[in-house]
Amino acid sequence: MKLLIRAAAAAVIAFVMAVIGLVAIVLVDADAEATEVSDGGGGLRGVPAEFRTWILKADAECKEPGMTPALLAAQLYQESKFQTSPQATTSHAGAQGPAQFMPGTWATWGRDADGNGEASPWDIGDAVMAQGRMMCSLLKQARASGYGGDLRALALAGYNAGWGRVEQFRGVPPKSFAGGETYTYVQIILSTMKRFEGPARLTVDGSGTGPDALRKAATQMGIPYAWGGGNANGPSTGFCDGVNGYLDGRCSASSTVGFDCSSLVMYAYWPHVRLPRTAAAQYGATSDRAVSRSDLKPGDLLFWSHGGSGAIYHVAIYAGDGNVLHAPRTGRTVSLAPLTSAMPQRDYYGATRP
Repeated sequence: MKLLIRAAAAAVIAFVMAVIGLVAIVLVDADAEATEVSDGGGGLRGVPAEFRTWILKADAECKEPGMTPALLAAQLYQESKFQTSPQATTSHAGAQGPAQFMPGTWATWGRDADGNGEASPWDIGDAVMAQGRMMCSLLKQARASGYGGDLRALALAGYNAGWGRVEQFRGVPPKSFAGGETYTYVQIILSTMKRFEGPARLTVDGSGTGPDALRKAATQMGIPYAWGGGNANGPSTGFCDGVNGYLDGRCSASSTVGFDCSSLVMYAYWPHVRLPRTAAAQYGATSDRAVSRSDLKPGDLLFWSHGGSGAIYHVAIYAGDGNVLHAPRTGRTVSLAPLTSAMPQRDYYGATRP
């Protein structure tokens, strides 16, 4: 957005497990053989976890067909390389935060999206949602303009130089304008989008408690597994308990923002169904609504126990077509997997419908 300033264009832009004793077993953290049917990208990859949720949320709130998570990610990378500190994200021209908003533009688009009581261009949630709102508006303007070319290119040019410049040139300003900054900005972002594109997100049909929970959980695809991490509000750092949470001999959970299997389920159903925190407790809370394997519906919960003993160690959400959505184990991410191989088949214990 640096050119916007120089040109003076028109406005553009831990939760900790409460009762560890509830889990008298060890989560399958090393010996489960999960076979994933995708890399769990959820339409996005290569993005820091703290940005990922907000990018997907901003994309979901925009109905313009040109908007994609990869577009927002590539733009953020170009603006700030996903940096957040005031020192690293304050330009010589005064642009601020990871989305590089000028104070005047921020006054138009900035809101307290993360609910911390302050609308700040340095807060990731506030910045990304403002970026999404502005880009959505620019995409709408581009679609209505009748100008030729890629609508995304027109919107990006508007973000960088101001929509007035797009109107002036009836398209993206040429290389000859202002040293080609806007032209180059647009080309770089469009060419780097591919690096952030993951597999298509899970499509969930229908409505109701189960499908809605599955749809919510699917927004977290690609978020890392963190033993003890996550809660009803979203991903968080976890912890190691002497057995679980380790990767290559080090405690991975304490430095990983993510979910474990049961916190993902808790997040998905909250607040409409207030499930307890652990897989064992979730089974206990829903076991009176058992579902046969032949009658599974999207959103149903599936449980595994060691050798069918009843000592529940894992929970997943049925995603339809014989697949489950789950947080499998340390070193993996929230992802889809076939029900038949998500965990050892001998350990499958049963399903319930919250």
